[in-house]
Amino acid sequence: MASPGKRPDARGRFRAIVADLERLHGRPKPPLPRNPFQWILWENVAYLLDDAHRELAYRALEKRVGLTADRIARASAKSLREVTALGGMHPEQRVDRLREIAELALAEDAPDLSHVLDLPTAQARRILKKFPSIGAPGADRILLLCGALSELALESNGLRVAVRLGYGEEGSSYAATYRSALAALAPELPADAAWLARAHHLLRTHGRTLCRRSAPDCDACPLADRCPFARAR
Repeated sequence: MASPGKRPDARGRFRAIVADLERLHGRPKPPLPRNPFQWILWENVAYLLDDAHRELAYRALEKRVGLTADRIARASAKSLREVTALGGMHPEQRVDRLREIAELALAEDAPDLSHVLDLPTAQARRILKKFPSIGAPGADRILLLCGALSELALESNGLRVAVRLGYGEEGSSYAATYRSALAALAPELPADAAWLARAHHLLRTHGRTLCRRSAPDCDACPLADRCPFARAR
């Protein structure tokens, strides 16, 4: 860990941050989704729930219906409703959303959407963004976590951590903040999809535990001595 007041080599600063986060939170467990279609299901099966409750709904979908587009398209509304009831608010809307996802996937070259992993990144993003709840950052996360993107992708918790650590600035919109953070991080990132996926998970975990939006626990954070946000507090 860097000493207070000492500026670490900029090229290794983010690597050191990720290493410290891994020592704190442990090595991330392999996620349940295994292909782009399953990641889209993961994002849509629940609403505003933590990972543990989202996993319950996802596993229920796998057990009661299946995780393929054809099984979901043929499933009864009752079966889908039993799953989405485990996923928080607006379960009826999520039934419709799961059907829409299945229909969109069946219209693609491969219903599991594995073909997007071999496409140029811009084309893959366009296909993934057709699906509910998948914007540009979400498309990049799917590509990264499926091993097809050698760029860092962040979700809201990880983005908050990065900005507090001094990577980028809060912009007039989420998209502007996101672009600012990635631009600031880019010179320090290796072209290693597996490492970047670990960094994504660790930043997200840190943002959900210590570096919360409200009441962040800077006293317990191993990054506090190099974090502009913590020093300002």
